[in-house]
Amino acid sequence: MTAPDFETPGRPKGATARPARADARRNREKLLAAARAAFTSANETAPLEAIAREAGVGIGTLYRHFPTREALVEALYSAELDAVVDSAPALLDTLPPEAALRAWVERYAGFLATKRGMSDTLRAGWASGSIATPATRERITATLAMFLDAGTETGALRADVEAEEVTMMLLGVFLSTQAVNCPEKTGRLLDLAVDALRPV
Repeated sequence: MTAPDFETPGRPKGATARPARADARRNREKLLAAARAAFTSANETAPLEAIAREAGVGIGTLYRHFPTREALVEALYSAELDAVVDSAPALLDTLPPEAALRAWVERYAGFLATKRGMSDTLRAGWASGSIATPATRERITATLAMFLDAGTETGALRADVEAEEVTMMLLGVFLSTQAVNCPEKTGRLLDLAVDALRPV
């Protein structure tokens, strides 16, 4: 005895059901994780087929989520920026302000490492308008202001420093270590940067 052939209203008999929404979300996250790994290794030319294979999905699945390389890069950049900004409150809830700031700038460094691998596609997309220009610097500076405000309230961080100045200092650290191809110095320079924010 065979099971009855129940039909879903609105779908032709014999049609394959759409993947569950949860499956689609998992596939999207796996694709973003694979792209993150590829771009963090500064491999701007990583083939989309390789990213799909690393995610364990077919190339058709990748294209359903991200029709172009630009769409994938834009989604990954946006997700990474959201993640680094959104991580700040939890750090401030669990660590003293100066320790929270040090942990967060390490997270920010990871974001910039991913961004390096996407830089050519991002610049071209921003120039052409095919990728929306995010308010990256404004969001990073606003996040740093949270740490500075918390630190000045406890006396752990200086009150005479502006968040924009810290943004510029951190970018100087990342750009200088990249320019001389010395990423192993980044941690040491970040330690010095955070130390410079402590009261004299």
